[in-house]
Parts: sequence; structure tokens; C-alpha cells
Amino acid sequence: MASPLHGIRVLDFTRVLSGPHCTRMLNDMGADVIKIEPPAGDLTRFSSPRRNGLSSYFVQQNAGKQNISIDLATPEGVAIVLELVDHADILVENYRPGVMKRLGLSAEVVRARNPQLIYASLSGYGQTGPWVDRRAFAPVVEAEAGIVASQGNARGGDYAKDPHSHADVYTGMETAAAILAALYQREHTGVGQLLDVSMAETMLYVNEHLHDALWPDDVDPNAIRSFRPGDYIVMEIGSGERYIVSGHPAERGTFDLFLAAMGRADLADDDRFRSVASRIENYAELSEIILEFSRSVPDTETFERVFAEAGLATGQVRQPGELADTDWAVERCATVEIDDRNGGTVRVPNVPWRFSDSSDVGVSGIPKYRGEDNRTLLVELLGFDAERLDKLESDGVLSSRLPS
Repeated sequence: MASPLHGIRVLDFTRVLSGPHCTRMLNDMGADVIKIEPPAGDLTRFSSPRRNGLSSYFVQQNAGKQNISIDLATPEGVAIVLELVDHADILVENYRPGVMKRLGLSAEVVRARNPQLIYASLSGYGQTGPWVDRRAFAPVVEAEAGIVASQGNARGGDYAKDPHSHADVYTGMETAAAILAALYQREHTGVGQLLDVSMAETMLYVNEHLHDALWPDDVDPNAIRSFRPGDYIVMEIGSGERYIVSGHPAERGTFDLFLAAMGRADLADDDRFRSVASRIENYAELSEIILEFSRSVPDTETFERVFAEAGLATGQVRQPGELADTDWAVERCATVEIDDRNGGTVRVPNVPWRFSDSSDVGVSGIPKYRGEDNRTLLVELLGFDAERLDKLESDGVLSSRLPS
């Protein structure tokens, strides 16, 4: 059967991560994504590592997308985009609010031309409100949304930004979900709509612990507030591997499972550990007992077995990339080799979805150079002839950067 989004065409005006991840998802589900790139190029094209003029960062987010490079500062460039809109189902952009309007490509203008179009805008703080003009990238939005503080609070006040752009990736995912819902609604109404998705609201929405921060009342001292996963202990076993065991050691029930795994039923009668409140008060001592036990376990097989028998899940603390080399990852095809455009491949993560009736869903295709599909797409979709394309290139409206 055809891919779930077969026949859907997306105009992709996004760059870096939040928007490209959104359109990557649509592309991997079978949509025809046309990345419309400015002459300066997507910033991620210039990151490292790179090969044959293609960075692996760019490849991971953009493999399989077609590519046109248009100077949107020119009236001719905007006119071309407006013609492309007639052939599109979805437009996705993550410029700062107001940029698309200044270019003459606002949702009002574009959707007046194609009322069926779904127009999705990703931004830091949304298309309205008092912060609409603030510059926003993932690290600053995560700081504003309390993520940096939350991570630091769990580490004794050691505030530092972690290496991952959560706000970008989560916002891309939430936008893709909204687009799919809008496509479904269009099946019933026949018209598209504008989607306004902000990174800041996304980070509030996906924060599973925000309810606790918003809670105004006292909480039972013998309760673990919102599971407190930041308290979970990283244990080192005798062979040197590190593990996390899921479940708060001080929680009702979970405490007993830890005691069973360690063979320390005697601790249940220890005054320091008789209640959740006392276990929290003496958490440093409880943690040291658990760490001492983990150091006595000789190997991974034994560690995983004793905790599994006690009813607790364990996970080895692996370095980035190590999971991708396990037997599990090979069996699940968790990574995929993408053509590097010179006889080799670049290895990137595959999609996490498995469709029973769409076996071709996944990361596929090749990463395109900037403007590589200028002529092919403008001939196929808009019927441009060679003379017109030559003039657009000579005038700088169209440009490309292909390998020599």
C-alpha cells in the first residue's frame, strides 16, 4: 500500500531544527517535501562532521526532501512561491513572526490563493502576544520554561544547559501532530487553516512535572511528588558498567522491591527508613546503601537478573550511539545508511514508527544540495521553459550550490 501521506505536497520554509524535524516526519511518512532554501543556505549545512559538502546534521533532518533555492527578497522569487502554493497542501515556516508577511507570503495572502492550504508557523513565543518580537532559540526557551532550572535543581543547584535542543525537537513533533489533525479536519471541511505553534508553550505542554509546580496546596510528606525521577540513582556495578533502576527508592512499594533485590529486608525495621518522609530525610544514607550493593554485583547479567526478579526495570547508562550498535537496534532497523552522494553512506537514526500496511515508511532518499531541484521541479510543476530558468538564474532569483 502507499505511504500514509502519499500524494501530500509540503512547501518547507524551515531551517536548523524545529521546522526541519517537523517536515522530516512528514517526509518519512510519505509526503513530497520541497525544501525552499535561501541563497545563504540552511545554517546546518555548515556544521561538522561533513563529507562531500554535506553535513551529517543536515542529512539527518533533510534526507529525502527535494530542494529549491530561491531569493525571497526578489519579487520574482515571491511570485514563484505563490505559483508553487497552488500545488501544495501544507506550508511550514519557522521564521521570526512577521518575516513571511514582509516577504508577501503571510497566511492571509497565501491561503486566499489556496484556501485548502494548511499553513503552519513555528516560533519561540507564538504569532501574538507581548513576546512576539523576542528572539528565540531552544536554549533560551528552555531557560524561560524552567527546564534548565529543573535540571539544575535535581543536581543540587548546578545549573547548566544540557546538550540537547528539546524545545526544537518537541515543537517540531507537536507541529507535525497538529498538521496531521488539520489534514484530517480538511477531509470534512474542504478547507485548510493556520497553525500557530510556539516553542515556549510546547515546553510547558510536554513538561510532565509542571502540574506539581502549579500546585498551590500542601502535599502529604509521605508522598513522592510527581515521582521525582531526578532522584534516581546512577549505580556502578563491579565490572564498571553504570545502571539506572526505574522507581524512586523511597516510594511506597518501590522501597520494598529494592530491599528484595538487595536481600536487605532488615532495613524495613530501620528507624531511618520506616516511612517515605524518613526515607527522604535520610536519602543520602539510603542511596549509599544501594550504591554499596551495586558495587558488589559482579556483572550486568547478575544485576539485571536480581532487579528483574524483584520486579524493577533496569537500564544501562550507555554513551550516545552505543544503543544503535546493539542486537536490538539491528533487529529493529533503528538506524539507516543514507547515500553520501559520492559512493559512501552516512548513518542516521531511522523513524520510530512501524506501519503494518506501509512497509516503506522510514528515512530514505538522498540529501540534496542547495537548489539541486530548481529546474526539475519548476518545469514539472509550473511549466517553466529553459529560457525562463536561465534568466532567473542569471538574475540571481534562483541559485544553486552543487558539487564540482
